[in-house]
Amino acid sequence: MLKINPESLELNETVVFVNRVSKVVKGGRRFGFAAMVVVGNGEGIVGIGYGKAKDVSEAIRKGVSKAKKNLIKVRMKKKTIPYTVMGHYGAATVIMKPASPGTGVIAGGAVRTILEAAGFQDILTKSLGSSNNLNIAKATMNGLMSLKNVKDIEKLRGKSILETVSYTHLRAHETPEHLVCRLLLE
Repeated sequence: MLKINPESLELNETVVFVNRVSKVVKGGRRFGFAAMVVVGNGEGIVGIGYGKAKDVSEAIRKGVSKAKKNLIKVRMKKKTIPYTVMGHYGAATVIMKPASPGTGVIAGGAVRTILEAAGFQDILTKSLGSSNNLNIAKATMNGLMSLKNVKDIEKLRGKSILETVSYTHLRAHETPEHLVCRLLLE
């Protein structure tokens, strides 16, 4: 993935959750905080970060800093994803499907926050397995990173799209050349 410079972008920061943890010591309990933050510009660039500190504001600041270091560019097609994709991280699995215009973001928790920060407006999702917010967020990012376009697939396979696409993908009036043009424009 290409490194994206966060300095030239106007990013929105959203806190997904703040977790309080405690450590028992001789004099009592010591509290610490962990914050998960999502940053995105609403136009296909998004990143997540997890910060830990003794203070909530410091944990959020560290999370924002880490999120800006982990920015990715996401493929979009008419404010949805181009095709169904699954993301995995640990025991968490997130299924994301394209949706018709007007559907909205059908997602919950960390998945919704990430997709809205990226700029998706119509998408269907389902979280399976783990209910841990951090793992679900990482599974969502894994799924978004796995989106590829036709040119990437051609390069990966070493074949043209004409050789790899079956004729079942053709519409009634299309020639194979029309199909390639349609796929390249998506």
